[in-house]
Amino acid sequence: MRLLWSLALLLVLASAATLKDSPKARYDGYAVYRLSVKNKLQLAVVEQLSQLSSKYNIWKDYDEHSQQVHIMVAPAELQHFQALVSLHAISSEQIIENVQDLIDAEQVTPAADSAPFGWTRYYELAEIEAWLDSVLAAYPTVTEEFVVGQSYEGRTIRGIKISHKAGNPGIFIESNIHAREWITSASATWFINELLTSQEPAVRSLADSYDWHIVPVFNVDGFAYSHAKNRMWRKTRQPHATNECIGVDANRNFDSHWLENNGASSNPCSETFAGDVPGSEPEAKALTEYLQKIANEFSVYISFHSYGQYLLSPYGHTKEEFPDNYDDLLQIGEAFATAIEALPYGTAYRYGSTADVLYVATGTSVDWVYNELNKKVAFTIEYRDQGRYGFLLPPVQILPNCQELMAGMLALIGKTQELGYL
Repeated sequence: MRLLWSLALLLVLASAATLKDSPKARYDGYAVYRLSVKNKLQLAVVEQLSQLSSKYNIWKDYDEHSQQVHIMVAPAELQHFQALVSLHAISSEQIIENVQDLIDAEQVTPAADSAPFGWTRYYELAEIEAWLDSVLAAYPTVTEEFVVGQSYEGRTIRGIKISHKAGNPGIFIESNIHAREWITSASATWFINELLTSQEPAVRSLADSYDWHIVPVFNVDGFAYSHAKNRMWRKTRQPHATNECIGVDANRNFDSHWLENNGASSNPCSETFAGDVPGSEPEAKALTEYLQKIANEFSVYISFHSYGQYLLSPYGHTKEEFPDNYDDLLQIGEAFATAIEALPYGTAYRYGSTADVLYVATGTSVDWVYNELNKKVAFTIEYRDQGRYGFLLPPVQILPNCQELMAGMLALIGKTQELGYL
């Protein structure tokens, strides 16, 4: 019996070592296509493809306005994929020829690696946390750390509060809930830095007039995995009890219209898997508990995402009805989009409810905050771009994206204040 137990232990340890030392996923020859979907049969075909997660990966779900889907195709499936879209008369256009080329372009040069923390490259979790420590040490009178909770793998979900005076209305920002959306944590750290260092009068007023609660990397396990093992990883890292697929879409795991109206998936292998129950993920559970605890300390909630260039408000669960204050949310959205488009880049953002402008998405953090905590200004920002680079936004675009964020935030908070929500 002891021998059998020892053999079993060795097998477990060997399996763990293999997982730890498994090679980093590569995407040589993987291509991304823009599909134009004109009817329900075509949409059903695309949805079937999306279930084959090892061969196809949906980058942008179908929405009725554009009638488009962005899908990454494995090279071994390319011939079958082209035959299938041809058979069903689905128009397709290749928008990324080789995903690995874009991943390679993100890699850090020796010069950039030796430079101080900045916004010309993407950083790993440990580097972001070290920078956060330096910020907390440099600005002890106006910053303090807060802890949302622990991840499945035991990492601490950390945030920073910036407060220049007592009694300020609060704004909560959650970033990088989807692991592969690296531009979100890059933008969050830049925004923190601007709130502390900018001498621009409008930015100083933004910093001084509100308490800012910011979580730069929420999905810490997935984010670490996206750097170490798989650049395209989206979900959390908790194994499923009865399925070999790992992780949950944390932004479908909140207890607000959870798994309704096809706004998420019950398939553990899907990129939008909602979990077996709401709050199954320790990360989502920790955030709901933390937000409930500080509910009186903030009035506005914003979630950073990519990509597509949208400002999305509730509701996500239905496009048949809208929030009571939807007209106000549209005014805020218009201010945000107008301010960004006025910049020299001319970047266009669409705004409106998630379900109406983009697609039905249920169990999201923004909808949970809006519906359950009664915070009537809650938005998802979907950053650059519209598909040319998708989740692999080149480092050279980090600063332009951040500049657009600041212009948009100044307008968003200004209009929110004007409408009486702050």
